[in-house]
Amino acid sequence: MIERQIREYLLPCAFNAAVRAGAEIIKVYNDSEGYDISVKSDNTPLTIADRLAHNKIKEVLGETRIPILSEEGREMLYDERKNWEMFWLVDPLDGTIEFIKRNNEFTVNIALMYNNECLGAVVYVPCLGKIYFAEQGCGAMLLQGVFPDENAAYTNEDIRANAQRLPLADSAHEAFRIAVSRSHQTAETAAYIEAKRAQYPNLEVVEQGSSYKFCMMAEGLVDYYPRTTSTYEWDTAAAELVLVEAGGSVHSLPDNQPLRYNKADLRNPWFECHGVK
Repeated sequence: MIERQIREYLLPCAFNAAVRAGAEIIKVYNDSEGYDISVKSDNTPLTIADRLAHNKIKEVLGETRIPILSEEGREMLYDERKNWEMFWLVDPLDGTIEFIKRNNEFTVNIALMYNNECLGAVVYVPCLGKIYFAEQGCGAMLLQGVFPDENAAYTNEDIRANAQRLPLADSAHEAFRIAVSRSHQTAETAAYIEAKRAQYPNLEVVEQGSSYKFCMMAEGLVDYYPRTTSTYEWDTAAAELVLVEAGGSVHSLPDNQPLRYNKADLRNPWFECHGVK
């Protein structure tokens, strides 16, 4: 029953919420004088685009009557959310630093969580017109040519009619590729790269912002991604399902455990992603 509800109603709702949020983001993105940048308590930047995208997603997903845990929403106490059976886990604008740098490397992340596992996911890359989606146990898909639209009203049939199953057949490559965050690298990241270089002397390093790194891996374009700086649950939940359903894997570092969600502390441990087989 829940699987049918996800496919026919909840996933399309998330899809449209992401595309409409993308429209809000791009309006601001095209107005370089109107970012209205502030700094949050964790010293990360916040722009008006983050807030507008959050409001649009809240408006669209609010119709589902499922609670929303969003990076830009009010601080949700653990006692209030710990017993939620189902909720939306949202990052309205993942890659705010890249947004400010104007390098197109930002995403909208929406995950449908059930008993603290991601059952459905949407990751939207507005500047590229690419939207990735996945349903637990049903694989991951990519639909291209989906550009920001404040009136997006895609149906389940619209979404699936021209979608490509991941990984893509034309993503094969010879060199071993490692994705790293464009704006968040550490000495530990370099150490993981060098360890892989011992195995793959001709490896290539791909710098990329936001959760799009997961999506590149799901396509089959990248083979490995180590993360040794702070991330939050809304940064990874949707993109992790896309990657895993495409055939990849995600585990914490250094203890090789699955990432857990809806914890008292919403920060993730360090983690590594392995590409599709």
